[in-house]
Amino acid sequence: MNNQTSHNSSSVGVVVIGRNEGDRLKRCLESLVGTVDLMVYVDSGSTDDSVGFARLLGVNVWELDLSKPFTMARGRNEGFERLLQIKSDLDYVQFIDGDCEVVLGWIDLARETLDENEKFVAVAGLRKERYPQASLYNQLCDIEWNGACGIVPSTGGDVMIRTEPFEKSGGFNEGMIAGEEGELMLRLRREGWQVYRLDQTMTLHDAAMTRLSQWYKRTLRAGHAYAQGMSMHWLSCEKYNVKPVISSLAWGLGMPALAICCLIAALFWLPALIGVAMVLLMTIVTWARIVRCRWITSRNMPQSILFSTFCLLAKLPQAMGVAWFVSNQLRGRRSGLIEYKTATTEVSPKTS
Repeated sequence: MNNQTSHNSSSVGVVVIGRNEGDRLKRCLESLVGTVDLMVYVDSGSTDDSVGFARLLGVNVWELDLSKPFTMARGRNEGFERLLQIKSDLDYVQFIDGDCEVVLGWIDLARETLDENEKFVAVAGLRKERYPQASLYNQLCDIEWNGACGIVPSTGGDVMIRTEPFEKSGGFNEGMIAGEEGELMLRLRREGWQVYRLDQTMTLHDAAMTRLSQWYKRTLRAGHAYAQGMSMHWLSCEKYNVKPVISSLAWGLGMPALAICCLIAALFWLPALIGVAMVLLMTIVTWARIVRCRWITSRNMPQSILFSTFCLLAKLPQAMGVAWFVSNQLRGRRSGLIEYKTATTEVSPKTS
């Protein structure tokens, strides 16, 4: 595929990664056809018609070697290498997850932003959920995507990046099962580059989460990513991921353990119940602080309460993710992928 744009500005290639994304991938690819100079779809062993559909659209397809462990980082890196094999003089590369539809006009906006700002190594926009009201968990994702704009530490998987510094950096860390974008941006920022998020919608994402088990797996993966990132860069000047790891362990394991110990002690010494009361009080105060901070930015109290509640509930699976990473490290084992979606999940606005 070689869809040339009508202007003479910098050239852009796209890498789309996916596995069994079904209709989500179709929307993704169709939103990009004709808007970029070159596109490569990297497939991680799909069993649906993803590969066939991409080829019907004329998209270059790269199928990952099944004998090697899959990671999103590996898919992005191999897609990038394939892009440069076909067109070595690309200026920028837009990385897109296969469950995201790119908003019309985004590619040109991101391209222009990088053209006009030589200090920016990467630029992203806002990711929105396609069906935020379809489920409680989709709504949580939509709130999560609403991050700060301007110069930021990292952006997320959907990002346009300069080709040369990306190549010099060695790309994404293929040993990471999640959180690879933040780790890459940390390395690039150390080289003096800046990362920028525009206050413009970039992609429509389809989390397709309808069950608690899906939310749990996704949150477990986040905890693993925190721990893995911290293990590599905790001595950096910004103490990368140290705070979220400590928070996950303290609230996910430490506080519940303390409350249980106090309850057991209260069977023999009644004043030990004071410890339980203190844990409950600290939890309520922390919950209220998160609600207040969220309400200041959103002015939406129901959303603030929902977000705050799940922030605290997420600490347990995050702590389990941290423990899982540490356990695998001690045993010299490599962590496998954590997938929370099914191949044919399609959530509509009416889903509850």
